[in-house]
Amino acid sequence: MPEVQLNVRLLEMSQNAVALIFAACRQCYSSKFSGELFDEKVQNAEQQTEFIRKVVASGHESPLEHVKFTFAIEGVSRALTHQLVRHRIASFSQQSQRYVKETKFDYVVPPSIAEDEELKKEFVSTMELIQSSYNKLLEQFTLKGRVGARANQDVRFVLPQAAETKIVVTMNCRELIHFFHQRCCARAQWEIKRLADQMLEICRQKLPEVFGQTAAKCDFLGYCPEGKDFGCGRLPLKEVVLTSKEKT
Repeated sequence: MPEVQLNVRLLEMSQNAVALIFAACRQCYSSKFSGELFDEKVQNAEQQTEFIRKVVASGHESPLEHVKFTFAIEGVSRALTHQLVRHRIASFSQQSQRYVKETKFDYVVPPSIAEDEELKKEFVSTMELIQSSYNKLLEQFTLKGRVGARANQDVRFVLPQAAETKIVVTMNCRELIHFFHQRCCARAQWEIKRLADQMLEICRQKLPEVFGQTAAKCDFLGYCPEGKDFGCGRLPLKEVVLTSKEKT
């Protein structure tokens, strides 16, 4: 049961993304047909880029919903995907523990445990014990004539949240911005922050017009919205900034 590494791959994104967003934005304010506006992408590429950057900065984000990104993700834990699927406006297709046997499951080791020899030894020992119990239960079900998904669906109850999983994720640009605001935060759980950072890097490369300035929510706001008991201390708290503005 080797430890696994995060792997994020962009499978697909909307074609002509800049022209698509531009046409959707302009349709709100133009008497022209959006089909004509879309066809202007070649003649007005620089104009479209600058227009989209201004739209993103202004917070007018609904036209961004027309462009989507689809990612293949592996080397993450079930603990991570339990958080990931809370992002409602997205599509998920995850590897099933009901149809895929886990007789040699991989797992994710938290850095705080991996860096401590004693903790890691205990962690690995626990994973090996769970693996042994899982395999024994499958064998017993087989002897009783219960195999395949009928056995897997119940035996999987002993599997840990550390168990590695694979998932396909599709989000539109507006939801991706929200995802990055929340999960690139220094206070986000380390594993999903690591995933968000890699996804953001891909989005910046592919569509800088939208994601060039995207970061954690505090960087966008200029202050920490988490409150004094939860902030990381990198930026001033919301109440401090608002109080300062009131005085001026």
